[in-house]
Amino acid sequence: MIIYKTDEEIEFIRESCLLVCRVLAEVGRIIRPGISGAEIDKAAETFIRDHGATPSFKGYRGFPSTLCVSVNENVVHGIPSDKQIFRDGDIVSVDCGVFYNGFHGDSAYTFPLGDVDESVMELCRVTNTSLYRGIEAALAGNRLGDIGFAVQQYVEREHRYGVVRELVGHGIGRELHEAPEVPNYGKRGRGPMLREGLVIAIEPMVNQGRKEVRTSADGWTVFARDHKPSAHYEHTIAIRRDGPDILSDHSAIEEAIRGNAHVRAVALKTAAV
Repeated sequence: MIIYKTDEEIEFIRESCLLVCRVLAEVGRIIRPGISGAEIDKAAETFIRDHGATPSFKGYRGFPSTLCVSVNENVVHGIPSDKQIFRDGDIVSVDCGVFYNGFHGDSAYTFPLGDVDESVMELCRVTNTSLYRGIEAALAGNRLGDIGFAVQQYVEREHRYGVVRELVGHGIGRELHEAPEVPNYGKRGRGPMLREGLVIAIEPMVNQGRKEVRTSADGWTVFARDHKPSAHYEHTIAIRRDGPDILSDHSAIEEAIRGNAHVRAVALKTAAV
């Protein structure tokens, strides 16, 4: 069942999403080659709890960490550890959720570290831009399939990358994952109608190569089957009468990156919403 949110509830979700982005900005300030996934995970959990919130992911269906930290060919749900040491040239996708004032927030960002190959930087730019293409289609009166179509058309038709099928965005609110599922592929005019008060997380997961994925032996980490790099960006948005309202804010993350010589900025290929 789809749960539509009141204006007041949307503002609570916005507060949670903005806190998520402050956590990701903290990650953007400290991440560099030579440190581990466990280090950024510890910093994120401390930041969240110091601000009166709790990590949404830790303990969720048994997931052991605050962040999902996925490096290079790992798409999502990577488990941070002391053995996960970042190297120059890696791209590190970091997904974070918090529970604050009764509501969840969710966002993700991919951090390119150091001398990243230009073809991989292009993957990051296209994936980040595809997120905003999906948001542009999130208009009241459109259908869920219009969002997926916009992402898929841009990623697969225009840039020949692979959109992951097994993993999708989702509704969000008092629960971390609510109806509806929000695929990054689809057909125009198909699926539930987008109505005012719907809050969803849109999160393109894009492989440089083929779309197929597998899950590792840890039962969590999803990786590209062809072992080519994958990127992941996510915003939580609300459907409004006058257009999509982005509740998360990547500008704090981008500002943190500008102050970190170890991380490369990921510019959009087109104007953002």
